[in-house]
Amino acid sequence: MSLKETDPEIFEIIQKEKQRQSEGIELIPSENYVSPAVLEAMGSVLTNKYSEGYPRKRYYGGQENIDDMEELAQERAKKLFGAEHVNVQPYSGSPANIAVFMALLKPGDKILGMSLAHGGHLTHGHPVNFSGKIFNVSQYGVDKETGLIDYDEIRRIAKKEKPKLIISGATAYPRIFDYKNLSDIAKEVSAYSMADIAHVAGLIIGGVHPSPFPFTDVVTTTTHKTLRGPRGGIIMCKKEYAEAIDKAVFPGLQGGPHDHINAAKAVALKEASTPEFKEYAKQIVKNAQVLASELLVYRFNLVSGGTDNHLVLVDLQNKRVTGKEAEEILDKIGLTVNKNMIPYDTRSPFDPSGIRLGTPAATTRGMKEGEMREIARWVKEAIECHQDKALLKTLREQVRQMSLNFPVPGIKD
Repeated sequence: MSLKETDPEIFEIIQKEKQRQSEGIELIPSENYVSPAVLEAMGSVLTNKYSEGYPRKRYYGGQENIDDMEELAQERAKKLFGAEHVNVQPYSGSPANIAVFMALLKPGDKILGMSLAHGGHLTHGHPVNFSGKIFNVSQYGVDKETGLIDYDEIRRIAKKEKPKLIISGATAYPRIFDYKNLSDIAKEVSAYSMADIAHVAGLIIGGVHPSPFPFTDVVTTTTHKTLRGPRGGIIMCKKEYAEAIDKAVFPGLQGGPHDHINAAKAVALKEASTPEFKEYAKQIVKNAQVLASELLVYRFNLVSGGTDNHLVLVDLQNKRVTGKEAEEILDKIGLTVNKNMIPYDTRSPFDPSGIRLGTPAATTRGMKEGEMREIARWVKEAIECHQDKALLKTLREQVRQMSLNFPVPGIKD
């Protein structure tokens, strides 16, 4: 029986979500659309198989096809990133980070990561997260005036605190990371270097963001976001850490891998190896920079003054709306963004001073610089005139019409 016949309630929810995605524009930097091929792999019969262990060394029988698939995914990631060893089994980015910590550290060891309030990630040492509860954490941020990472300050903190692991990577930092510099700092204090490239993996493959290889000891990433694959994770590392990483993933933290998702990872990695993907990555950055430039014209304050990557972090304090209010206003006209803290924010994370905008999903649909200028105008008009219900209704229809001109991959009319 079909899904519609078996569970009409869930079917209807999915249909409504298809409509929402088709008639609006996703501007959350961590969101993207997978290809029909990736969707097909995720919905395949590989979900029926249980495969504890690693290729050619499983605990269950009937693994010949699964082994071929997982080895293919590993080899594709090695080639694309220049990695010595790859584990494709992590269920997502956070489990991948947990595995690295458990492989290289002991509870109570010191780690140094970027503060969540300054653009980092929960798993990089926030006190409410496992990373902040199990390990002794020091954190770095950005300069208050420039909004940029001060690598000399990281070096100072590292020499003072002597962490065992230094983490780079962010969820709301609109500039590039100097992985070589961070790796050098780690070596100076005899620490491991780790790069969480979840947000910029696709940009790295596309050649529009520096790579953490060959400098960094261990690299983690999600396979969605700019990589445009399924919700999942990958760990890449130098050969000397391979055994420890693999044991930390299985049997340390996980049971059987999600074979259907790993197959979809392999498909996404193949798609990312094409010349078209490199052009896509370049367009993501072009679009983000045009979006940033237009917002500056409309007198929006941008953290760090602009962007080098796929995202723009907007400080709304001069616009007299909060991040939560802006998110709700833009949602009304079909622009999906997320409220976000800005560095040195004095407001709550539930109602911060900023919003975060990104271009990966819109770029996947084929939108380019002209569309970014329209989006910036819509953001301006909606936020500055949000009490004008007639205007919001007009803007909603304009967003809808543009959206329908750029179909979402995998969604049929």
